[in-house]
Amino acid sequence: MIATRIHKAALSALLIAGLAACGNDDTGREANPLLIAAKTAGGTLAGMRGGAAQEAPAPRTPEQMAAEALRVNPAPLILVGFESLGRTQVMAMTGQNGAMRTYMAPSKEALILRDGMVIGTRGLGNDLSVAEPQTEALIRAGRSGSAPRVMRYYSGDGLERPLSFDCATGPGPAAGVILESCEGHGARFQNSFMPQGGHLPVSRQWLGPRLGYITIQTLRP
Repeated sequence: MIATRIHKAALSALLIAGLAACGNDDTGREANPLLIAAKTAGGTLAGMRGGAAQEAPAPRTPEQMAAEALRVNPAPLILVGFESLGRTQVMAMTGQNGAMRTYMAPSKEALILRDGMVIGTRGLGNDLSVAEPQTEALIRAGRSGSAPRVMRYYSGDGLERPLSFDCATGPGPAAGVILESCEGHGARFQNSFMPQGGHLPVSRQWLGPRLGYITIQTLRP
């Protein structure tokens, strides 16, 4: 069972690479977080023993991270790549309220998802309080259309600051990909999804001007 999930995770890695190629980053960066993670995830400083420097162990690939997480953690799991931070990490579900699931890393950083759609973040700094994507039904159905997206952010005084964007959905350049292109408040971003039966197991989504893009792939539903 785990071997099957790892095989699917490897296939999802290729799909995510495709999503990153489909999306247009408003900052001009098109870094693939899975390639970045292969260089950075699990990296450590060289230790010292007897005054001699030890060679640092090879960093773990996303597939290795997924394999270990699936082996030791029975909870629903996702693999998340933070493009602006240049790292990838596994998050496990720690709570559920109806359709909303909270996934958390050991560092206490958390994402709130509604079946793959990012609804909020916690512990990342410049957090997204809540997202209200009126395009969600179009995205899950893989249909073209237009609708607003409201994203609310925590401000320094503890209040929420809403930002409204005009968005349009349509097919991407790759089969099975649907794009959500949004514009407003001097910002432009493009989310990429691969809907499957109304679910969103693989995606690349914009969290905000500070956090940038993340990629999400479901390891265990």
